[in-house]
Amino acid sequence: MKAKNLLEFNDVTMAFGGNRRNPDGVVALEALDLVIRADKPSIIAIAGESGSGKTTLARLGLGMVKPTGGRVIYKGRDLWAMSKDERRDYRREVQAIFQDPFAVFNPFYTIDRLLQTPIRTFKLTKNRAQARLMIADALQKVGLRPDEVLGRYPHQLSGGQRQRIVVARSLLLQPKLIVADEPVSMIDASLRANILTKLKELRDEFGISLLYITHDLATAHQISDQIFILYRGRVVEVGDATSVIRHPQHPYTQLLVSSIPRPDPDRRWQGTVEIPLVELSPGGDRGGCLFRHRCPHAMPECNHTTPEQFPGGLWAVGGLLPVQGKRQPCLARTASAGKLPSGLLSRLSHRPPVCGGEFCMRARPGPASTPPPAPLRSVCLNALGASCTIAPHC
Repeated sequence: MKAKNLLEFNDVTMAFGGNRRNPDGVVALEALDLVIRADKPSIIAIAGESGSGKTTLARLGLGMVKPTGGRVIYKGRDLWAMSKDERRDYRREVQAIFQDPFAVFNPFYTIDRLLQTPIRTFKLTKNRAQARLMIADALQKVGLRPDEVLGRYPHQLSGGQRQRIVVARSLLLQPKLIVADEPVSMIDASLRANILTKLKELRDEFGISLLYITHDLATAHQISDQIFILYRGRVVEVGDATSVIRHPQHPYTQLLVSSIPRPDPDRRWQGTVEIPLVELSPGGDRGGCLFRHRCPHAMPECNHTTPEQFPGGLWAVGGLLPVQGKRQPCLARTASAGKLPSGLLSRLSHRPPVCGGEFCMRARPGPASTPPPAPLRSVCLNALGASCTIAPHC
């Protein structure tokens, strides 16, 4: 039976270390759920600041480390319960493009060796003549002329050429998934567009899905179909790339987007952001909302409350508390379903307008103190007072 999903992260947690002072260790990734479908090639971007868990996610997807909690599943099989033959197929079908295009190469060998090794390992051809034809074809697919790069050493090639050779090496194995860990961060700006175009061609022409790890929201917006925003190991916002980047809902995503330089000489820099020491500590306090220490909308409840994930995969956003996990319902909506104490609900109804309201106000405008009838219990109560300004789907 053919598996519905290509790669799945089911409630995956990854922690490193652990000692007397910090028995739980450093949590690099926490309760991650992510699915890459097998029937629809796509590019999923994983974005966030340094230390947010992006590379840990990539290593888990490549089977380099075993998660401390949850499961990583490839084509219906747990990565760490595969047979030898299944593991070999996985190694062939899931390839990597790493950040540094120079560190991938052994400087003592020509690039021919890098391309010939996977052919020999997986016995892709019967003789050397077929191998040469296969290598030439892969190089041409990424826009390189074989006579200009074969026989050369890594230092004799540009950064863009080296990175395209790594992409060509992946194509030799006809993979189903490529994990690209910041593939353009160490390449000149003039060459980035070329590499990004090649990555999109992998999806469109060869049917290859990509897990695109980046801290650059501009490139994520350019090539990805869906984006996950990570903060200190937790997913704080997820959705299609255009919606998340053009209309960010979580305060952390808003901060990331506002940090993108604009080509406007009249736009002044907004100053610096002070990061609390608790966020810089290796372990840190992971109770409640992780972003509460510098969130402009933080409340006392943020110290111990994390809104539940929105059921059914709909992309509604919590606007009264910084949210964790998928885009979630705001606390006022949760309260309307009887999940919060009335005292907190009363305080929420009189808070400044920090959650969204287009959908909610169209559904039922009216005084905030008026409880909605039973059919409208799913409507955000704060929106009933016409005070919502940001989240469109409370």
